[in-house]
Amino acid sequence: MKLHEYQAKELLRRHGVAVPPGKAATTVEGAVAAAQELGGDFWVVKAQVHAGGRGKGRFAEVSDAATLDAVLAGAAKVPGKGGVQLCRSLDDVKAACAMMLGNTLVTKQTGREGVKVKTVLVTTGADIERELYVAVLLDRATRRLVLMASAEGGTEIEEVAAENPDAILKVWADPITGLGDWQCRELAFKLGLSGKAVNGAVKLFQGCYATYMATDASQVEINPMIVTSKGEVIALDAKMAIDDNAVFRQKEIASWYDAGEDDAAEVEAARYGLSFIKLDGTIGCMVNGAGLAMATMDICKFAGGEPANFLDVGGGANKDQVKAALSIITKDPNVKAILVNIFGGIMRCDVIAEGVIAAVAETGLQVPLVVRLAGTNAELGKKLLSESGLAITPANDLADAARKAVAAASSK
Repeated sequence: MKLHEYQAKELLRRHGVAVPPGKAATTVEGAVAAAQELGGDFWVVKAQVHAGGRGKGRFAEVSDAATLDAVLAGAAKVPGKGGVQLCRSLDDVKAACAMMLGNTLVTKQTGREGVKVKTVLVTTGADIERELYVAVLLDRATRRLVLMASAEGGTEIEEVAAENPDAILKVWADPITGLGDWQCRELAFKLGLSGKAVNGAVKLFQGCYATYMATDASQVEINPMIVTSKGEVIALDAKMAIDDNAVFRQKEIASWYDAGEDDAAEVEAARYGLSFIKLDGTIGCMVNGAGLAMATMDICKFAGGEPANFLDVGGGANKDQVKAALSIITKDPNVKAILVNIFGGIMRCDVIAEGVIAAVAETGLQVPLVVRLAGTNAELGKKLLSESGLAITPANDLADAARKAVAAASSK
């Protein structure tokens, strides 16, 4: 579960991380009022979307192909205004918010369709002397949390990793004792910090680690972490994601979920307890088990096709979940054929068959449907399908199913 910047900053603030004063707003009037309440004569208005590269992004009004290609490539200088605006007056704040709210922002990470901006963050301007990068993540190779930092803040860390991997510094937290102050201090020195900034960095590093642990996060990232001319260390931007498997015990954070930022089909699938990820192919896949789902996608590609989704109905799906799964797949206009591949263990093939029959009957399925059943009650499931009178193509094995699905999709 991804969080917006203003939400991530609130969690960091609760754990001792210094963040600039700011307020979220969903209307132009609310944003102007927020700027007035914050005071001063310099504000930054930031579009709140679950995508990086907002400053280099552009709004959909700039829709010519060349400009969109430049935006998606992450070009620094593209005509038009992006999702981060510096404002020197209340009129500037008003104009920036009017441009953002309700409009679609396209960035390197959103794809051409972009994301509609529904919320902006109005924050005070900052006195920036240095920009650095900081993140807390799980290092799967060592099975420990890693505090990662770089003196090259303000740029995308992927670019830094590709062009200058030695610029990324790492320290690992002990699973029992946690992250030591001495580790944070050593990292601060390696980043070239001195004086007051060292203590500020240690506090920020520990705050990021504490936030990660307390919120069941899967990512805490600050880019940039800034050092001001007075030696203050501040999280100027923040990005966080919460482990979906732990959201149930983070009730306040769960209430912050913005479903509008996620693919509608993925949101609907989650309501039914289905694991669904939309892809760009033409063969819709419904499978039980993540490993089998990956194998099904692989064999579709091997047969010359492209999967339109990853969809795992799990080991104990019921008739309604199966109906929902097929309904979700059929809503994708790119799907030209559907492959149902079930290996019955705990999952019974007759339950799958009943769900498939009900879904086809209710949705009036217009695309070819190939079904391969094996395992528990497979013969009963095949019998139900054959006696349904519906246009369902049976398959003997996975290779046969893939060939038939690819052929059906190619003929549409």
